[in-house]
Amino acid sequence: MNARNYLMIALFSSIILGVLLCMVLAVTFGAKQLTFHTVWSAIFDYNPTVTQQQIIHELRFPRVIGAAVIGAAFAVSGALMQGITRNPLADAGILGINGGAMLVVALCFAFFPSIPYSLLMVFSFVGALISTLLIFLISSAAPGGLTPIKLTISGAVVAAFLHSLSTGVAIYFNLSQDLAFWYAGGVAGIKWAHLKVLLPIILATIILGIFLGRSVSLLSLGEDTAANLGVKTNRVRLVGIIAAVILAGVSVSAVGSIGFVGLVIPHISRKLVGGNYQLIIPMSALLGAILLILADLGARIVDPPRELAIGIMTALVGVPFFLYIARKVGRGL
Repeated sequence: MNARNYLMIALFSSIILGVLLCMVLAVTFGAKQLTFHTVWSAIFDYNPTVTQQQIIHELRFPRVIGAAVIGAAFAVSGALMQGITRNPLADAGILGINGGAMLVVALCFAFFPSIPYSLLMVFSFVGALISTLLIFLISSAAPGGLTPIKLTISGAVVAAFLHSLSTGVAIYFNLSQDLAFWYAGGVAGIKWAHLKVLLPIILATIILGIFLGRSVSLLSLGEDTAANLGVKTNRVRLVGIIAAVILAGVSVSAVGSIGFVGLVIPHISRKLVGGNYQLIIPMSALLGAILLILADLGARIVDPPRELAIGIMTALVGVPFFLYIARKVGRGL
């Protein structure tokens, strides 16, 4: 084992410890501050008759675990999209994928208000898939074919269009309050029942992404290069996009449209581990978990007992980063 392998092991180990530390901090602090001893007792000696332990077990645990899982999902979705499309600006929110999921959520609230969460997740995925197909069709139909800039512009246009439709549905059916949570984004509503559905789907899809990592790495070098090295480019692109859409769709169904996680985190991961997507994808999952946990914690402690929208916290990081990446892409044209 060479020095780089030892370095990667040390790096991943430290990031995993960072995730665990952030989870402990997020469980401990909030509108009602708890002690580490209380958190420890809730984990290893849970007593349902103790109010503070009930708060931890029924509210904060699923919320923090949900933030970690959803953050990982958004980040891996962005990493896959960036690698497959060779577009450094690719992100489920920027490309309009979240917009399709949001529109379907609005329609479900309008026509099926009592829809089970598992079925809402399926419809959300279908909406994300339809918007993805629409974006790729528009980008490919433009003169000169599919390019990263055309993909970004098409995604922005489709996202704006779908957001307008969602707003229209919300106003017409008087759903503004019901959809406010999904528009702003937040993990406060995640319960254990949601996690039982979310966890296996997201973890399985992230593992699939890791298995695709080598092929995505080669595809990111160019389609001709990947094909010459034996990569079945169409199959890898199809499976990778489906995996990215699944991660984005199910995440939106749980927490709403939280932007920029999938944009920022893959770039940071590449800086840390290089261009190998077998490392970028798991690193993105870990860093995405950290970002959303800290964003949720920040949303809770800035102005307690009120909570800011978690999307505001991610935007504070994401918007400057988006402008920086967009400027670099513009210089490269």
